[in-house]
Amino acid sequence: MNTEKATDIVKKTIAKVTEHELAITEDMQLVGREAVLDSMKLVEVCLALEDFADDTGFDFDWTSEAAMSKSRGMFRSVSALAEELSRQWEQAQ
Repeated sequence: MNTEKATDIVKKTIAKVTEHELAITEDMQLVGREAVLDSMKLVEVCLALEDFADDTGFDFDWTSEAAMSKSRGMFRSVSALAEELSRQWEQAQ
């Protein structure tokens, strides 16, 4: 899965979880002061991505120490989350 496809999946997942109430951009922050999702919505997004991964034959690990790091983790932005989803899919292949 390339990063473009992963970005589309992440954006669609966020749109579904937020009931299409947000204008989702690739640089939209997912953690920190500028975050647009509360922690519960972010968990819902991660669980939905985990379900997607299960359905497509790989494990999506969003609970690692690196994921939880605000400065370098996958939750910095939509694009960072998409890159990590793509990376984990590629590793599983």
